[in-house]
Amino acid sequence: MVRKSLHNPADFEEIIQRISQLNRDSSGRWGKMNVSQMLTHCDLVLQVALGKVELPEINILFKTIGKVTKREMQIFNNGIPRNMPTFQKLIANFECDFDESKTNLLNTLMEFRTVSENKDLPRSHRLFGNMTEKDWGFLEYKHLDHHLKQFNV
Repeated sequence: MVRKSLHNPADFEEIIQRISQLNRDSSGRWGKMNVSQMLTHCDLVLQVALGKVELPEINILFKTIGKVTKREMQIFNNGIPRNMPTFQKLIANFECDFDESKTNLLNTLMEFRTVSENKDLPRSHRLFGNMTEKDWGFLEYKHLDHHLKQFNV
């Protein structure tokens, strides 16, 4: 079973190409975000891996759910369920400029690639627990793939 990852150059380029297909009129198949908000949300999520956004502490129940979800995704290579709750800090429920949001996400992706190549990604995540470089590449790919599918690319 092939597990795509942002660490794989071909998978990384695939994500870049899919993002480039978006335009300000792209509409989502589910959820409340418009395309600009989705780009900002994805940028914020990647910034967690870069240590630029710190997530709040969560209770043991949510930590357990997060660890089980991570493991399930690794075993079954499944995607993220639609309309799944997220940290309030990562929700872009404000007006976002499309061009700025797209540029920011692409720049953050390039920074993620550099930090990853330097083996400098965090060793843990508030929801998913202990993280390896492989975990970050896999889960960040899955998250971007989920939202790009949301907007038909």
